[in-house]
Amino acid sequence: MAKPNFKFQKRQKELDRKKKQDEKMLRKQEKSAEDAGDEISPEAGDEGDEEAAAGPEA
Repeated sequence: MAKPNFKFQKRQKELDRKKKQDEKMLRKQEKSAEDAGDEISPEAGDEGDEEAAAGPEA
């Protein structure tokens, strides 16, 4: 019976782990980009409302 090549198995496991971590990181970046995009829109609307509200008060 042939001896198992543990170095190959270890390398494959490391590559799989790195691939999974990279995919997770990309998902987090996409989610944070979507959240940042959502935050920018309401802020722009709020700034206009504040300026409009400040005008009549002054």
